[in-house]
Amino acid sequence: MAETPVSRRPLTVLMGAETFPPDTNGAANFAARLAAGLIERGHDVHVAAPAPSRVHGTFTEQHEGAYMTVHRYRSWRWPWHHWVRFALPWRTNANGARLMEEVEPDVVHFQSHIVVGRGLAHAAKKRGIRVIGTNHIMPENLVQHIRILPDPLVRLVVWFEWRSARKWYGSADAATTPTRNAADYLERHAHISGVLAISCGIDSRLYTPRIGPKPDKRIVFVGRVDDEKHLQELVEAFGRLEQSLGATLTIVGDGDQRDRLAQLASDLGVTDRVRFTGRISDEELRAELTAATVFAIASRAELQSIATLEAMSSGLPVVGANAMALPHLVHDGENGYLYEPGDIDGFAERLRRVLTAPDDEYERMQRASLEVVTHHDISRTIDTFEALYRGEPLPEPPRRTGSTAGTRFD
Repeated sequence: MAETPVSRRPLTVLMGAETFPPDTNGAANFAARLAAGLIERGHDVHVAAPAPSRVHGTFTEQHEGAYMTVHRYRSWRWPWHHWVRFALPWRTNANGARLMEEVEPDVVHFQSHIVVGRGLAHAAKKRGIRVIGTNHIMPENLVQHIRILPDPLVRLVVWFEWRSARKWYGSADAATTPTRNAADYLERHAHISGVLAISCGIDSRLYTPRIGPKPDKRIVFVGRVDDEKHLQELVEAFGRLEQSLGATLTIVGDGDQRDRLAQLASDLGVTDRVRFTGRISDEELRAELTAATVFAIASRAELQSIATLEAMSSGLPVVGANAMALPHLVHDGENGYLYEPGDIDGFAERLRRVLTAPDDEYERMQRASLEVVTHHDISRTIDTFEALYRGEPLPEPPRRTGSTAGTRFD
């Protein structure tokens, strides 16, 4: 029997993540989905991540339907945030070296360079192991949680983090980020080149579109209810819609801005039409998306937005801020509309435009969302990372068809 070529053998992948489930955010969800997809293809995946509590060690955990080995580092909770935990930075190199000996990976894939990823990259480079780095973090957002430092020190922290990003992404065998805009941003601020845009991807089979007009006019947002999401703009825009529209707003998720937003809804007199679900199960989340009329997102700092991909997979038009990666997903006038950040009247007008669209126009936007999201299929994402892990040529990027043929998707 012929021996399987080395390049085709299953790989041992060691993935480093600063945030991983049970955390609920785009970076954590991406890492879990990628790990699960790789395991489904027969690879041996280990994940290094901060422990979500004081209990640390190596565990077999189930995420996205797959069992995987997760090495939970001793961590401490950031006192100015309700869920952020960091691995102990002074242990990062020792932890990385220990895992190289225990796991003997073929490739290391770090999801940020802050603590866990930096230690793994350092240990892997010393041993000649292939390193892939994916960036999900904007330091400018990260330092929003450092509320005790004066502005000059905050700027110093941002400078230091970009300098660190240059070192670790610049020394990786390949650096990636979810969209071309995010890749350009990383190249510009970290002073590196050649960053690849690879979509986080989504399994659209998990979502249920309901094509055609819907009896209720439901606006929905899904994600962390934190300051960086700028949800006050969404609540204010909703407050400017005519009550005669009969629209409601549902905010799915939780965070430290929930009470503030509830107070804003009360001040605007729309409390009876705004619902906060808190954290809900995946099944409940998908049901909320299926029942909704339009997805709304005001964030200016999305490097891709898995929540927006989920909404599009559910056949929803999207109204979003014209910032960072959202224009890659929201094609103005096709599957929704963009508004300029801070323009509350413009935000409200675009929401109104979707909510009052004739049935055939609304269905056209729904189908456009479904067409766009096909180019972000998770299997294509896994194909691309497998090629990167092996040092092989990358699959051809998808291209749009129709009126904008030739436009690359990232």
